[in-house]
Amino acid sequence: MSTSINFNPSLAKLPFSPIRLMFNAASQMSGVQHLSIGQPDFGAPPHVIEAHIKALRDGKTRYELDAGLPALREAVADRYNQLYGIALKPTNVLITTGCCQAMYMAIHALVRPGMEVIVIEPVFVFSHVIEQAGGVLRRIVTTAEQGYQVDPEEVIAAMNERTCAIMINSPGNPTGAVYPKETIQKILRAAEQRGIAVISDEVYDRLVLDNVEYASALRHAPSLDQVVVTSSASKTYAVPGFRIGWLISSEANITAFQRMHMFISTTENTATQYATVAALAGDQACVTEMVNAYRARRDWITGYLKDSPHFKAYSPGGAFFVMPSLPACRDSFDFAMRMLKETKVCTIPGGAFGQSCNNALRISFATDMATIQSAFQKMTLWLEKQSS
Repeated sequence: MSTSINFNPSLAKLPFSPIRLMFNAASQMSGVQHLSIGQPDFGAPPHVIEAHIKALRDGKTRYELDAGLPALREAVADRYNQLYGIALKPTNVLITTGCCQAMYMAIHALVRPGMEVIVIEPVFVFSHVIEQAGGVLRRIVTTAEQGYQVDPEEVIAAMNERTCAIMINSPGNPTGAVYPKETIQKILRAAEQRGIAVISDEVYDRLVLDNVEYASALRHAPSLDQVVVTSSASKTYAVPGFRIGWLISSEANITAFQRMHMFISTTENTATQYATVAALAGDQACVTEMVNAYRARRDWITGYLKDSPHFKAYSPGGAFFVMPSLPACRDSFDFAMRMLKETKVCTIPGGAFGQSCNNALRISFATDMATIQSAFQKMTLWLEKQSS
């Protein structure tokens, strides 16, 4: 007689995250230099911390409304309206436990078993949730040689009667690619015409490193009826531990998502919701400071990679990731683990984001310049030994 739980077979669709496997392996070693972590290395803005403390002292520790603190829903809508010149209402916003919950809800609500979901590879590990929900991945492959830009016509050509959703992520994790307005517009218009839902992960929307207009789905979608935008305070305000995110869509869609939300988290951390209001409504100089620092780091790395025979270089337009490919086909999992053990530099294997990028590494520059420069020098020396 078996003594183990008979789990739902869909659980097997969720592998252990290679990101966590690398991080856990590194935690057993001393002196590791991390180019792996996908979180800001900056501290939270002081006015946000003070707002959090004040909320706790004022007794803001009880349940809030299930759709989110009304002041926070309003602050989210106001921030996007100011950024993009649109007219969101608080009722277009649902507060979630980070962007991850918003993505999980969107996928499970929109994906139908046996139907296809178009994803652009490299794709963040949430693609496994699509398979858990019974969806079939339709992969559009992009490469470092093309700066991981996607041809919208290729996405449109992949749409068919079995397509139930499209997942886009700009600025992208793991690539840092920022899609231009023309790409976003074409995909959104074609999806709207065909009645296909679009999940737009915009968690890095404020971390755009070049002087370009950011093409948010909120600005360019024909309507919000077929669009779900997910984001959070985590990356923009350096508060990933707050676990405050949001989902934006039409009012009718938000009402539908509320039914699901009630059975997952019911409501979010009350005090951190008050602090996030302060983040969104307060001084935005903290965001500018981070973007300037990430830009300087990106520029140094891009210049270094351009002169290196070991990597295929490109310039990421946003976030704090770059994903160079290696000159010869390699198993990125074995490669990254050996490099960690032999150099104490931790990166993330590209294969974590799709088989097509198994000869690449995701490198985070959410760390100080001295660490970046030292780590790249160690990697270069090690790579030279591998190729000799």
